[in-house]
Amino acid sequence: MSAHFSQFPVLGFIHAAYFAVAVVFILGLKAMSSPVTARRGVVWAGYAMIAATVVTFAWPGMQNFGLMVLAIAIGTVVAWVSGKKVAMTDMPQMVAIYNGMGGGAAAAIAAVEFARGEMHGVVITLLATLGALIGAVSFSGSVVAWAKLQGVMKSAFRLPAQNAVNIVLALATVGLGAAIVIAPQIDPMLVGAFFVLALILGMVITLPIGGADMPVVISLFNAFTGLAVGFEGFVMGIPALIIAGIVVGAAGTLLTQLMAKAMNRPISNILFVPMAAAGGGEAVEGEQKEIGAMDAAAMMRYASKVIIIPGYGMAVAGAQHKVWEMTEMLEEAGVEVVFAIHPVAGRMPGHMNVLLAEAGVPYEKIFDLEEINGDFAQADVALVIGANDVVNPSARTDKSSPIFGMPILNADLAQNVIVVKRGKGTGYSGIENALFYKDNTRLLYGSAQQAIGEVIQHVKAMSV
Repeated sequence: MSAHFSQFPVLGFIHAAYFAVAVVFILGLKAMSSPVTARRGVVWAGYAMIAATVVTFAWPGMQNFGLMVLAIAIGTVVAWVSGKKVAMTDMPQMVAIYNGMGGGAAAAIAAVEFARGEMHGVVITLLATLGALIGAVSFSGSVVAWAKLQGVMKSAFRLPAQNAVNIVLALATVGLGAAIVIAPQIDPMLVGAFFVLALILGMVITLPIGGADMPVVISLFNAFTGLAVGFEGFVMGIPALIIAGIVVGAAGTLLTQLMAKAMNRPISNILFVPMAAAGGGEAVEGEQKEIGAMDAAAMMRYASKVIIIPGYGMAVAGAQHKVWEMTEMLEEAGVEVVFAIHPVAGRMPGHMNVLLAEAGVPYEKIFDLEEINGDFAQADVALVIGANDVVNPSARTDKSSPIFGMPILNADLAQNVIVVKRGKGTGYSGIENALFYKDNTRLLYGSAQQAIGEVIQHVKAMSV
């Protein structure tokens, strides 16, 4: 009896620590909503996670400390090395795979509980099954997303009768999960089949989704991971997991909805009618007109206002520092220069904001779609650097286009448009961009690093 009561001070301390950690998680997540405080929020959340992990070692009856320390050490080394080595352009796929690890961990927790063969009641078994289903789907789907972004796998691969396959797999997986919940005892064969189908379901859902939709999918899987962790927190009776999972799940869900709204596409449309499979719209008439670096430099050097629209092409070339150098030179010459960011520019939410912040671009020069769109008509030059779908006017005019109705940056309304582009091919989504054929558009071919570097040299010469 005395031993039982002696645990209460320890448990009280642990739960108080978990509560404090949950509060810091929420504050950290709030701080991440602004580029100004995002780094601070990440640091807060990181310290909170360390505190939660350390406190868990004090849980009464905890065993296998050696294995726990070994697992933490291995994970820390892998994360530290990969985090230091990964290029900024590869950040989206790293986020995808890390997110998948979270879902896989939640599924593994459920698998361990099932492997014990103990029934914990219908409610707990149901929560464990839901966590296992969502976590497994998030894990395998995130692995496919990583493979697509890394170039290991073809951007989009659609099975015959894809939607029917999705539905059949989903029903079969849910059916096996329901059988686990209502079964009088845990059946290892049933559990194994359930996990296999759940993993296949995550893969099959993600396979046909192309690069243009990938930011939304990564965000959706992030929400899945949070929900899975929250469910497994209920199963294990750990409030910190419950709160953290619910907060991450809710934040991921809201972000997914915001991004889907930014593309004017419902989540169901993204999952079941991927952009890559929706057709290419009407044929674009006209021809692409080239411009040289000297003429592009002159056009911007003697402009009153320039709006720069960065895209994934800038990220691939690592040209953000060159772009900022050019911006400073233009401002010294009296040109007003601002940056316009589309919500789904790049390969993940906030990708362009991070790159520009890394280059030292002040936050007050960066505007989102709603803030900047009214200014394009008064701009002398809109400089598009490696962006495609987010500036495609077909979204406003071509009802047969897969992106019709998607809010875009109104670059085509500027007096002149300069597009930095590596070649004459289509963008990541495979959709032809009508902007590139307009009379007021000129294309500056080459990598962003090279092209902007040449522009800088000519601007310098004009300023002497």
